[in-house]
Amino acid sequence: MEFSRLQKLNQARVLVVGDVMLDRYWHGDTGRISPEAPVPVVKVSSLEDKAGGAANVAKNIAHLDGQVGLLGLIGEDDNGVSLTRILESEKIASQLVTVEELPTIAKMRVISRHQQVVRLDLEETFSEQHSRLLLARLEQVLDDYDFVLFSDYNKGALSAIKDMIALAKAAGKTVLIDPKSSDLSLYRGADYITPNLNEFKLAGGKVGSEQELTDSARQLIAEHGIGAMLLTRSEQGMSLICATQKHDFPAQVLEVSDVTGAGDTVIATLTTMLGAGMAPKDAVEVANIAAGIAVSKLGAATVSPEELSRKMGQYLRQTGEHYQTPFDDVLKHIAFAKQNGEKIVFTNGCFDILHAGHVRYLAQAKSMGDRLVVGLNNDESITRLKGPQRPINALKERAMVLSALASVDWVIPFGSEAENDTPAKLIEQISPDILVKGGDYKVSEIAGADHVLAQGGQVEVLAFLDGCSTSGIIEKAKLGKTAKS
Repeated sequence: MEFSRLQKLNQARVLVVGDVMLDRYWHGDTGRISPEAPVPVVKVSSLEDKAGGAANVAKNIAHLDGQVGLLGLIGEDDNGVSLTRILESEKIASQLVTVEELPTIAKMRVISRHQQVVRLDLEETFSEQHSRLLLARLEQVLDDYDFVLFSDYNKGALSAIKDMIALAKAAGKTVLIDPKSSDLSLYRGADYITPNLNEFKLAGGKVGSEQELTDSARQLIAEHGIGAMLLTRSEQGMSLICATQKHDFPAQVLEVSDVTGAGDTVIATLTTMLGAGMAPKDAVEVANIAAGIAVSKLGAATVSPEELSRKMGQYLRQTGEHYQTPFDDVLKHIAFAKQNGEKIVFTNGCFDILHAGHVRYLAQAKSMGDRLVVGLNNDESITRLKGPQRPINALKERAMVLSALASVDWVIPFGSEAENDTPAKLIEQISPDILVKGGDYKVSEIAGADHVLAQGGQVEVLAFLDGCSTSGIIEKAKLGKTAKS
């Protein structure tokens, strides 16, 4: 597998078309039964809106750094406005079409103590006439994308899917479909479809034996003019089946917390990896790993490139390679992590020669939260601070070594002359939950501390490991060289 393809995820240009929804969650505690009826009373403490349906598929692609647009139908209502705002915050190019006479599809859930008390569905089925509005918009934006992913939730937005597929294929696009209908003839011309086992059986698939499953899958895709089927099989993993080959991928051994949205993660990851130039078999293998990560989280969770990289190294036994988040994408990844409720820790330094003190310090910093961001002085900044003989190692090499540590999630440089060699401006951009500094500083002396405290965050000072310093290592090296000479 070409592990380096993870560095090219932003080359994937994907248009998601389908049934978009707003997922709304009311969270609160339950302490009594209503006097009006035998139902629990939930005292709502927070409200959370998320992208759902096809919008969740697009969100998964965005969180994998793919360039993604979303085409779907919404109503002329507050829920449509909320969904549009969410898409903007998720860096998704919105191509939503407003329908005046029908509401935005919304799924509203009341959650208490991690349990769903009730779900309220606000929806009407869109007609083929509405779907043809999407077809017209698809024709307008198709040239901006290489892959078209149809996410079918059977809500009517894809009533004209036959014509949509024909349009995409005529334009030379790769088409992937997460199907809902048992009539696979609707998806003729698709390159990939990704049914689950139940959908496969409803479409006529047979599962009496492995050979029967394979034969019936091949018969279905041949009969309906489909390139390949990625069959998701729950605890049995996945199978990629085409006319002449079948590849099986066992489920990853992870604790399952919630399978919600796992199918969205699979097709989103598959498409993004294909868009980055990965071979189909490898792309499915990565999608299988992504599914394992997603089901270990609560709710319709997304997967980040950093998480994929770590699990790929574990399961695929990659050696000597790791994913390093491009500097330009770090702030976006931090924003996504914050949206997921993760606690962000920030620290900074030169880290010119990484030593035991650094490793211990960074591990301590990471233990304070969920994600650790390391602000790294650029080369010019180190030269100004340490003298003309420094840095020993250039920014690129220092960042590569740091990002390979299990404790470090992101590395981002700072140190332009305008910043006065401090990370204060970077800290203001990130607004971490916890700011960590090593040494014997007072909080008032730490750059960015005032901003973090004003935002309700914490500032922590950690002691360095005695006897460990970059300057000391350099001096030892000089002495050793002199003694040998």
